[in-house]
Amino acid sequence: MNTSSELEAEIRSGIPHSARVWNYWIGGKDHYPVDQELGDQVIASYPQTRDLARASRAFQARAVRYLAGEAGITQFLDIGTGLPVQNSTHEVAQSIRPTARIVYVDNDPLVLAHARALLTSAPEGVTDYVHADMLDAERVLQEAAQTLDMTRPVAVMVLSTLGHVEPQAGIDLMRRYLAGVPEGSHLVLCDTVATPQTLAAQEAYAAGDTPPYLVRRPEEILASADGMELVEPGFGSISLWRPEPGDDTSEPVDQWGFVARK
Repeated sequence: MNTSSELEAEIRSGIPHSARVWNYWIGGKDHYPVDQELGDQVIASYPQTRDLARASRAFQARAVRYLAGEAGITQFLDIGTGLPVQNSTHEVAQSIRPTARIVYVDNDPLVLAHARALLTSAPEGVTDYVHADMLDAERVLQEAAQTLDMTRPVAVMVLSTLGHVEPQAGIDLMRRYLAGVPEGSHLVLCDTVATPQTLAAQEAYAAGDTPPYLVRRPEEILASADGMELVEPGFGSISLWRPEPGDDTSEPVDQWGFVARK
């Protein structure tokens, strides 16, 4: 594991950082002025950006509540988790099933520096963190198996994350993860669909000297669920997926997703 000085060297506050920009969009406090500047540039090119980011967090919470409740899932593998925020996966899952086990996965040194906030857990449950590249699915699954029982269903969660890789590579990656979990497991996935507006946002984001984030055609998102059973209401705008009382569902967002069962 990196030392604190090494982490400080990697966490550069003078250039925008994807996890911090996302944190700014969802209303968090773990970002710097340079992250806010890039975030505002993207919002200027695509005003729905903040709504899309917050809809992703709300979808995640609703999906976890469904899985931990109605679906009876007790194990969660949250890939590309990002910075800790309110209603993280372990908080939502363990509020319903205190014995739930959650493994977070990220390779970002900034997220690693905040990992202690992710490792709080209900006394009856377990929360762990794997510092690894999500592209190394086999290593992630192997390390996650130290906390999760891979002979029992697991919810694999990949929210607003696959844009860091090419679409076909993302589809292939999801197949590798799903090959490592048993029948009855679920995949929760969402990402930004390609429209003229989101493509403009993609260009504005890339101008910030950060790694690009690639939007997808709807079929490139849905392909990750090939051979799986979609949970109602199926695939579409995440703001319309099982809305709960008090949710603002007046406007579908350009982030589409699904929950699917293996």
